[in-house]
Parts: sequence; C-alpha cells; structure tokens
Amino acid sequence: MDERVEAVLRDGRAPGFHGLVVMRGGEVVLERYGAGPDHRLGEPLGHVTFGRDTLHDLRSVSKSVVALLYGIALGDGLVPEPGAGLTAQFPEYRDLAEDPGKAHLTIEHALTMTLGLDWNEDAPYTSPANSEIAMELAPDRYRYVLERPVAEEAGKRWRYCGGATALLGGIIARGTGRPVEEYAAEALFGPLGITDFAWTKGGDGVASAAAGLRLRPVDLAAVGQLVLDGGRGIVP
Repeated sequence: MDERVEAVLRDGRAPGFHGLVVMRGGEVVLERYGAGPDHRLGEPLGHVTFGRDTLHDLRSVSKSVVALLYGIALGDGLVPEPGAGLTAQFPEYRDLAEDPGKAHLTIEHALTMTLGLDWNEDAPYTSPANSEIAMELAPDRYRYVLERPVAEEAGKRWRYCGGATALLGGIIARGTGRPVEEYAAEALFGPLGITDFAWTKGGDGVASAAAGLRLRPVDLAAVGQLVLDGGRGIVP
C-alpha cells in the first residue's frame, strides 16, 4: 500500500490531497500528507501544505463527535435521557414548548435526525436557502430550529439536519455548564491524548456543533478507533 500511495501522489492523480491515515490493530501504519486548497467552514484558507500537525476541517464528522459527547454526558448524569422532551430543554421558548405539534419531540428524535420538521440542506452551503446556513445567520440558532414548521410525524423518517446536532450541542452545554468545546477537551479529547483542536464558532460566539470541529487526521483516527473499541470506558 505504501508504494501505491506514493505513486498516486507522485503522478498527480490525487489533486488537492490533504491527508491519509491508515490504522491496523490500533496502531498507525501509514501516514501521508499532500497540499491543496483548504477552507474553514467556507472561509478560504488558501493553498495549504499539509503535515501531521495541520488541523483539518471535519465538517459533518463534527456531528458524530457531538453524539459521542452526549453519550459521555449521559453516562455522567449531566444530560437528560434520550426519551426526555426536546422543547422542555429550552424553557425560554415557552411559546414553542406549548405548541401541541411539537410536544412529542424528544432528544432521541434529535439524535436520530427524525424530528419531522421542515428542514432542507439540499441547497448549496453558501446559500441561506440551505437550512443550516439560515440557522447560522439567525439571531438565535436554537429558536430557529425549534420553530421550524412540522412537516411530518416525528420518528418516521430520517432527514439530514444540522439543526438537530445544534440542539444537542446546546443540551450538552447546558447540562455540563460549559461550552461544548470545553467539555470535549476534558471528557473526550483529553483521555485520548488529543491536545490540539479548534472548533469554529458562529456569529453568536457558539461553537458550530454541526460542522465546526477541526482535528489532526491522526487524532480523528484515534476517535474512530475508540468507537471500534466500544468506547473503552470513555464513552459508556
């Protein structure tokens, strides 16, 4: 594999190649890095020569990390069970909590992206027609998600929804009493030996739970290995 990877890079068959990490038996057996254009949540960073210590935009892999953080916080008794009411976690939106069409929504519906709300991420992620971009532009991201019209019964159909992960990030922050990025550093990254990361924030100063995490590829591989290993006591 090593020679084949080298040949692909040498022959220019992987333009814009950022990085590759291969693990076997829990150990890194191959690492290769390239160069190309990079972005931070849509912000151009120019042409970057990548190395082992270059942070990489994880985009929607951030969602999986947030789900792991919810699991850790749940095991520590810091957040409600998945079956708990969703709107009840945001009592400041009393009008939404009293909406009979949303009274049945639970945290599990957010975890499984089956909220049944009107949400569309088919439009380009440069356009406010995309629901996730509209959420980031809204003055209150949590209210924006929860006030979306009901499109269908919750729990019936999966619909890709960055807003669901944003709500989970808010629940984690409220339950742990700290921003999601600080809890991640203590509860997940620290035990894995991950010390270098960044989490891009929105205009409201809140980390973008749906797409803002930046990690070194080798550290993302460590997170993946953690999942393959059943959580190793870090994630219950």
